[in-house]
Amino acid sequence: MTLMPMIIGEIKRYLRDNNSIRVSRSVRDIAYKAIQARERLIAEKQQEPTIEEIAKVLEVDKKAVTFALDAIADPVSLFDPVYHDGADAVFVMDQLKDEKNIDDNWAEFIALKEAMARLGEREKRIITLRFYEGKTQMEVANEVGISQAQVSRLEKSALETIKRNV
Repeated sequence: MTLMPMIIGEIKRYLRDNNSIRVSRSVRDIAYKAIQARERLIAEKQQEPTIEEIAKVLEVDKKAVTFALDAIADPVSLFDPVYHDGADAVFVMDQLKDEKNIDDNWAEFIALKEAMARLGEREKRIITLRFYEGKTQMEVANEVGISQAQVSRLEKSALETIKRNV
């Protein structure tokens, strides 16, 4: 026996025995009953039953069945292969997508946000008005109550500060 499967077995056993998150007995009971009901329905109908059909047999809500089955499912490693074609393998990690950060420039966005936080209030307002709201230097000058030349100088200084901090 190679060492790797032994180590994985020990890790799984440790996680099982020392997991601070426990699935309650009632949830486990629903899950095991759902598995048995699924097997009976497959034998009767010769096709995979829906969650609704299993829930009806157990006389419980379909959410309870789904929750229970998810609760007893073994965790999946990000490095588990889902497809293997000779030398190349596709892992679970390769199939994940971050829906929140779909913008490829998220790191730059965070850096820009942090750099903007280092600016003074007037400089932040000028940069926001100029680049986020698209106003001209004259429009910004009128809104802030300073000259266009002052807006130009403050904008230039703020942009240099941002460049240094990004």
